[in-house]
Amino acid sequence: MPFFAYKARNVRGELTQGVVESADSSAVADQLVSSGMTPVEITPTAVTAGNSANIWLQQLFAEKVGPMDVQLFSRQLYTLLKAGVPIMRGLAGLQESTTNKAFASVLQDVRESLDSGRELSVSMSRQPQVFSSFYISMVRVGEMTGMLDQVFLRLFDHLEFERETRERVKAALRYPMFVVIAMIAAIVIINLFVIPAFAKVYAGFNAELPFMTQLLIAGSNFTVRFWPLLLLLAISTVAGFRVYIRTVSGKYQWDKFKLRLPIAGKIMLKGTLARFARSFALASKSGVPIVQGLTVVAQVVDNDYIAEHINQMREGIERGESVLRTAVASGVFTPVVLQMIAVGEETGELDDLMQEIAEMYDREVDYEVKTLSSQIEPILIVGLGILVLILALGVFLPIWDLGKAAMHK
Repeated sequence: MPFFAYKARNVRGELTQGVVESADSSAVADQLVSSGMTPVEITPTAVTAGNSANIWLQQLFAEKVGPMDVQLFSRQLYTLLKAGVPIMRGLAGLQESTTNKAFASVLQDVRESLDSGRELSVSMSRQPQVFSSFYISMVRVGEMTGMLDQVFLRLFDHLEFERETRERVKAALRYPMFVVIAMIAAIVIINLFVIPAFAKVYAGFNAELPFMTQLLIAGSNFTVRFWPLLLLLAISTVAGFRVYIRTVSGKYQWDKFKLRLPIAGKIMLKGTLARFARSFALASKSGVPIVQGLTVVAQVVDNDYIAEHINQMREGIERGESVLRTAVASGVFTPVVLQMIAVGEETGELDDLMQEIAEMYDREVDYEVKTLSSQIEPILIVGLGILVLILALGVFLPIWDLGKAAMHK
C-alpha cells in the first residue's frame, strides 16, 4: 500500500505530523479522526531512508493477522449474516470488537472498499496476505448463489480442520525433531572438542591406530580446520534450496519428492487428498460447477504435483469424460475412494460422498499422526546406535589394543 505524509492537530490544538501506510487518503483521514486528531494536510509521499527503517521496525514488531483471527471472523460473520445483520454493520461491529489491531485495519480497508461500491470478494482480494485465493473464491461463490452465510460457516469448518491438522503434525514431530537436533549438536561437539582431545592421547602411543580411529581423527581435523567453510556451505545450501523451491519447476519437484518420503510422505499425501475432497465438497455444495470447482480446489491443495493432477482431471471433464475416469487416470486415489466416486457420480450425490472421502482421509491422517512418533522411534534408535557404535569403536579400540599389549608383556 502507498505511504502518506500527514499534518494534523490533536485535542490541544498542537500540530503533529508523520508518515503512515494506508489504502488511500480518505482512509488516513478516518484513522486520524478515530484517534482524536483533526487532519490538516494529507499528501502521498515516497518512503525516505530515515523513516524506512522506522516503518520496517514497526512492521517487524507489529501484531500479525493469524489463521485463528480469520477463522473466528468467519464464524462471527456467519452468525451476524444468519441473524439478518447488514454486511456493513456487521463488519463495523467486528472491527470494533477485535483485539487484533492489524486485523481491525484489514476490516477497515474492506469496509472502505465496500463503501466505494466494490463487492465483498473484491474487497477481500485487496488483502491477499490475510485471505487466501480459496477463501476469496468461496466468498465470490456465496455472492453469486445468495448463500454467503452458509459459505462462511463452511469456511470456518474448513479452517478448523486445517488448524487441527497442523497442530497434530507439529505435536507428533516435536520429539523426533528434538532428538535429531540433539544428535547433530552431539556430532558437532564431539568433532570439535572430544576427538581432538583423544587424538593428543593417541599420539603418545607411537603405534598404528585402527582404521575407524584414523577415520574419526581425519574427520575431526577436517571439521576443526574448515568449520567456517562448512558453516558457509551449509548456509549456502539452505539458501539455494529455498530459492530453488520458490521457482515453478523447483516447487513442483519438491512437492513430488515430499510425497515419496518413507514415513511422512503417505501422511502428506493423505492430508492433501483430504483437503482436496473437503474443498471439492464445499465448492460443490455451494453450487459451484465441477470444472470451476476443480480450478479453485487446485489452488487450495498447496502441492503443485497434486494440483497438476487435479488440473488434468478438470481438462478431462471439459473433454466430456466422467469424474471417475479422470480420477482413475490421475493415479493418486485408492480403490475405495474410486468406488465411492463412482457411486456418487451415479447417484448424483458426489458432494456428500466427497465429504465422506474427506472424513475417511481425516481418520487415516489422524491415525498416522498419532502413530508417527512410534514409527520414527525405531529409525532414531538405529541411527543413534550406529553413531554410538562408531564413536565407541573409534575412541576405545586404541585403548583396548594398548591394554592387550600391556597384558602380553
